[in-house]
Amino acid sequence: MITKVTGRLVALGEEAATLEIPPMEYEVLIAEFTRRHLQSSVGQEISLHTLHYLEGNVSSGGRLTPRLVGFLSTPERDFFELFCSVDGVGVKKALRAMTQPVQDTAVMIEQQDAKGLSSLPGIGPATAERIIAKLRRKMPKFALLVRRGAPAGAEPVRDSVVEDTYQALLALGHSESDARQLIEQTLAAGEKYKDVESLLQAIYRRQFGQ
Repeated sequence: MITKVTGRLVALGEEAATLEIPPMEYEVLIAEFTRRHLQSSVGQEISLHTLHYLEGNVSSGGRLTPRLVGFLSTPERDFFELFCSVDGVGVKKALRAMTQPVQDTAVMIEQQDAKGLSSLPGIGPATAERIIAKLRRKMPKFALLVRRGAPAGAEPVRDSVVEDTYQALLALGHSESDARQLIEQTLAAGEKYKDVESLLQAIYRRQFGQ
């Protein structure tokens, strides 16, 4: 399984990026959101977190073609795998639908925003309902992703700390949207929190202006 590739971005198309990794070049399928992010990186060395799959249908007489799909981060790759697990989605449809940050799509799923989901390319009302039904309870960690653009040099907070803090806030009586907002606003400062206790303390210090 190829899980990550690093090389010079030599070409960027509508649906794929070409990476030069001597002595070979690799074509990696990408989503629209990823393509926009990479536009200024042509000619530079980049890394993509990848999934490897076989495209085609042997049962209908076709052949299987190996493909790589690339993402900017491992959470985005994990989200894509979940997205593809919904009946009627699949790799190509999921790639077409990923036109915005994973966080935004995850929030729509978590909030059961079928109208918003059905506006994504290739995702109609029926598919949107299936996505919500299957994935809603799995979205908190993706909805809590810190947006790109955090202060330079800031160290990431472990996913487990963010998820456990989110669950702690729910247990303390906060709503899902309130808990997510409190965490996002606190993490936006770029500080590092090693455990749930330190993150909770920072949230309440910020909330009460202490």
